Amino acid sequence: MMGGNDQQAYDRGTSLFSPDGRIYQVEYAREAVARGAPSLGIRTGDGIVFAAMSQASSSLMEPESIEKLHKLDDHLGTASSGHVADARQLIDFAREQSQVSRLRYGEPVGVEDLTKSVTDKIQENTQLGGTRPYGAALLIGGIENGEPRLFGADPSGTPNEWRATVIGGGREEINAVLEDEWEEGLDLGTGLSLAVRALRNHEEEISANSLSLSTVTVDDGYRDLPKDEVADAVAEADGHAGSDDEADDAE
Repeated sequence: MMGGNDQQAYDRGTSLFSPDGRIYQVEYAREAVARGAPSLGIRTGDGIVFAAMSQASSSLMEPESIEKLHKLDDHLGTASSGHVADARQLIDFAREQSQVSRLRYGEPVGVEDLTKSVTDKIQENTQLGGTRPYGAALLIGGIENGEPRLFGADPSGTPNEWRATVIGGGREEINAVLEDEWEEGLDLGTGLSLAVRALRNHEEEISANSLSLSTVTVDDGYRDLPKDEVADAVAEADGHAGSDDEADDAE
């Protein structure tokens, strides 16, 4: 019979499997991500849409200082959730890898290749003693050979490609909207509106000040939307919700 000290060893060890095949520290890292404000990514026919909610720890904090959407390269962006400091380390690593590709090979790094470099780094911390898993998850999206691609990287170091997905809090509610409304060939404007509606299924009160939006397209590359365009996307999502309500009343 296993004693209490043995159980604690499995609980604390980052490189130890428990008898039922679990690595508890990775699960705790996933829980840290789940406690963060949500960020999502949507692949459209025109490019990638990123959206993130801000979660200020104090009313005195400037909302602009909370950065969850980041440019990695001209053709690449990322959204993060979880521990900010951990996410920043991974984002800096991704930027470095992107620049290494340009300097070494004279061409932009592929979205999938960069994601796998990041997830390899994440995975190392799940099997080395004296380290802990990163308490952050990333969505990495961009243009590769003229086509938009979107990947996720979670604390286990697993890379998955997505049509649309969310990291952080409210995953079930937000994914429910994405699964119902995403369709192949969405244009960029529809993707922005869908992003706002999906987040609203978790957080009803969304304003331009609490929301960040960015896009990655073939023509414009990575672009952070200014607050007036974020406000337009919120208004468009409001209008879409109103038309849905009217349709329900008509039925």
